[in-house]
Amino acid sequence: MQITSMHFKATAGTKLTNANLQAALKRLQGNFVRGRAERVAEMGNYEELRSAAAAIRDRALAQLDLYLEEFERNATARGAVVHWAETREDVNRIVCDLARRHDVRRAVKSKSMVSEECALNDALEAAGVEVVETDLGEYILQLAKEPPSHIVAPVVHKTRDEVSDLFQQRHGTARKTDIAALTLEARQQLRRHFFTADMGISGANFIVAETGSTLIVTNEGNGRMTTTLPRVHVAVTGIEKVVPTLEDVATLMRLLPPHGTGQTISNYISVTTGVKDEGAADGPEHFHVILLDGGRSKLLGGDLQPMLRCIRCGACMNHCPVYQSVGGHAYGWVYPGPMGSVLTPSYVGLENALDLPNAATFCNQCGVVCPVKIPLPDLMRKLRERQFERRLKPWGERLSLALWGWSARHAAIYAIIARLGARLLAWAGGADKSLRRLPFGAGWTAQRDLPAPEGRTFRDLYAGRARRGAGEYP
Repeated sequence: MQITSMHFKATAGTKLTNANLQAALKRLQGNFVRGRAERVAEMGNYEELRSAAAAIRDRALAQLDLYLEEFERNATARGAVVHWAETREDVNRIVCDLARRHDVRRAVKSKSMVSEECALNDALEAAGVEVVETDLGEYILQLAKEPPSHIVAPVVHKTRDEVSDLFQQRHGTARKTDIAALTLEARQQLRRHFFTADMGISGANFIVAETGSTLIVTNEGNGRMTTTLPRVHVAVTGIEKVVPTLEDVATLMRLLPPHGTGQTISNYISVTTGVKDEGAADGPEHFHVILLDGGRSKLLGGDLQPMLRCIRCGACMNHCPVYQSVGGHAYGWVYPGPMGSVLTPSYVGLENALDLPNAATFCNQCGVVCPVKIPLPDLMRKLRERQFERRLKPWGERLSLALWGWSARHAAIYAIIARLGARLLAWAGGADKSLRRLPFGAGWTAQRDLPAPEGRTFRDLYAGRARRGAGEYP
């Protein structure tokens, strides 16, 4: 997937004027946000569960190397082969080598964000392998040649009419608008691929150290068919997805579906442990697990380590006013919303995603709803500090902040500047006391009017109150 995060501001501006996108985003707010609130209200120990889930993720990260080695031992003992990939290019090389070794002509895929990180589909197609996305949303996007705009509902930005037109064009069938008819058409198209695929590719919501298992959470049967019907199954996941025990998974699963889709539990929880037994009706003959670093280890032991707790539920973006306004494509890479504002700069380089840590109102809705208590606004603030320290901010902004910092350290000078500024802005507001244009704030006033100050600073008001007596206000 091409990285376009450096163009966030320009792209966000076009998304704000896209009527279809704005209508789709409103539906997302109504379904996922309301559903999560209802499920949380049903829990009698919600905050206790959040604390337990955060502790599980922190325990795994604190001894990540040991749990990954335990996973490898137990997975290998059950017939799986574990591969270690330092970079996204390594993932593509390993999968393409496996495809050549097993004479793979067609691969079916369950939804996997890590494979999106790697642009795995492009690599396989270049190697002569036909790749078919089988998650309904990802299948629609593959037909449209578009990247996902949400990690749980990847096609949320499209309307039903757009999908109807796409199916008519790509399938050569009569146009349908009924949702059941559209999903049936997709099933009919995908069925033959399931039965003829040589390789199934999945991600992993979690990998379990004590059993050597991978686990995926889905609402469609495609994930289970992808992992059991083809003779070769390849699971691609990040190293941070390891959890110590199945009991830990049970705790995390109390929170993942409610925060992801507003469900108490997902339709399918599929656990894959090794290759199929002799005489078994289904299951892979060959099972490979690829563990990707891809920049994750750089976060360990640092200020941004809490981001590795993320269980990819998408709740942060569902509740984010910025994401709700511009959608996922504006963020320019795999992970949108608040989680993407931290992950993308961390994985692809801060210099390639300068706008993302600033794509936030710091309202902290994302932090409040995160099931594993990731302090997302704090992490974005740390990235902003790094931008300033590395001189990645525009020189004008750095100069302004430096001057403000200097004046703030000199109280008398700060008071004079504040008093002059308040009076000047009050004068600029005119009779209706509204600021329609600011010389150094065009980004704010281009789309809105700002209320002008009354002309007196807090110091002036406080001094007036002191003169009149402690109980009186000017």
